[in-house]
Amino acid sequence: MKKLVLVVTIMVSLSACLFSQEVGIRLGQISGGNGALDVTLNTAKYNRIHADLSFGSGLGADVLWDLIYRPFISKQWRWYLGAGAYGKFSNPLWLGAVGEIGLEYRFRKAPLAMGFDWRPFFSIIQTTGLTAEGYGLNIRYVFGKR
Repeated sequence: MKKLVLVVTIMVSLSACLFSQEVGIRLGQISGGNGALDVTLNTAKYNRIHADLSFGSGLGADVLWDLIYRPFISKQWRWYLGAGAYGKFSNPLWLGAVGEIGLEYRFRKAPLAMGFDWRPFFSIIQTTGLTAEGYGLNIRYVFGKR
């Protein structure tokens, strides 16, 4: 059963990457380790789905809906605010809610976006409590219209 869940998760993640607007990595505190595949998919002009799939101390998945606010300082700077769910599929299982606030920079002459965000986690299953140490650095390749 664990192998089936892992295979389905990987297939869904890879299919999300094929149709995403941005694909890259996230370094920092994440639900399943300290590094993750970072994917964003624009759902409208000023919002997106922001998902991370991490391997490390178990399989972790964070899926957030972000509202994007711009410009911050110039057209290349944007800040975003989002909320969603997270899961860490290991022994024991962890599930909960996650929030996010971040700032990102999109390079003018290169299809890259680089950002820094803070993600507090509220655990619901396994234990109940708030963890506020979720900082991360995102580096993504931008496909299509920037």
